[in-house]
Amino acid sequence: MKRRTLLSALAAGTAAAATGAALPAEAAPKCRRAQKTGPVTVAYIEVNDHSMLSAGKYTLAKGGAQVIDVAAIFAANINYDGSNAYLFFNDQVTNVLNNVATQVRPLQQKGIKVLLSVLGNHQGAGFANFPNQAAADAFAQQLADAVNQYGLDGIDFDDEYAEYGNNGTGQPNDFSFVYLVQALRAKLPNKLITLYNIGPAADRLTYNGQTIAETFNYSWNPYYGTWGVPSAPSEKSRVSPAAISYTDTSSSTAASLAQRTVSEGYGVFLTYNLTEADTSSYMSAFTQKLYGSATVYKA
Repeated sequence: MKRRTLLSALAAGTAAAATGAALPAEAAPKCRRAQKTGPVTVAYIEVNDHSMLSAGKYTLAKGGAQVIDVAAIFAANINYDGSNAYLFFNDQVTNVLNNVATQVRPLQQKGIKVLLSVLGNHQGAGFANFPNQAAADAFAQQLADAVNQYGLDGIDFDDEYAEYGNNGTGQPNDFSFVYLVQALRAKLPNKLITLYNIGPAADRLTYNGQTIAETFNYSWNPYYGTWGVPSAPSEKSRVSPAAISYTDTSSSTAASLAQRTVSEGYGVFLTYNLTEADTSSYMSAFTQKLYGSATVYKA
C-alpha cells in the first residue's frame, strides 16, 4: 500500500497567515450546476505543482454535471514556534489563497466545494498533541479564520508528517483531536470538516465519553489503489473506502474500485494528484461506473 509522497517544498515557505485580496465567504457567487446521481467525487490537488482550476475542467458527457464535487488545496501545515502550534502556508498555498478570485471562486461558481487540507511539517506539532483544551481551541480559531477570510468551504485533517516529539513536543494524547474538532465545528457550524483517515489523530476520536466520529462530513481511506473502510463516520454515504491516484493507480483498478463503491452503497470516491493534463480518458474509466457516463475535458 502506498501513501502519498510529501513534496519537499511543503517545508519551505514564508508566511504563517498570509493576507491579501481575499473575498469574504459571502462574496462567492451562488453556484449553478447540472445535477448528477451517485457518489461525491473528491480530488486532492498538489498546489506546489498543479493548478486548482483543473478540478473544474471535467464534466459528465451525459447531463454535463461536474465530475469533481470537492477539491482540496494540498496543503497547509501545522507548524511549531517553540511554544505553540500555528497554521502555516507555503508560497504556493499563499498564492492560491491570495488569488481566490481566480483560483477558487471559479470552482465554487461551478458548485465545487473547496477545502483547505492541513498536515504536519516534521516539527513535532500535530492535531493529536495539543497540551490542553485552550491550545486546541486556539488552533481551531486559526483554521476558522482562514476559512472565513478566504471564503473556503471547510477544513480537511491529514495527520501525517507531524513527527510527534520533535522540538520537545508531546506525544499524542487522547483529548487533543477531540477538543480540536469540537472547537472547529462550533466555529464553523455550516462548513465541511473532513478526515484523511490516517495517523494518531484518526485513532483518537473519543475522549471522556465524547466522540467526534459523526462530526466529520466525510472521511476516506488514505492508501491509493486500495479498498479500506474508514472507522468513522458511520453512514456509508459519508465515507470513501476507495482511494485512487491519477498518477499511480491503473485505470482498471480505478474502475474496479468505483464499481465496488457503487455496488456496496458507499457515497464518496476519493482521488488524488489531479494535474493539468487531460485526464478525461482515465476519469471515464471510473465515471462510467459511478455515474454511467464518460468524462469530457474542457481546457
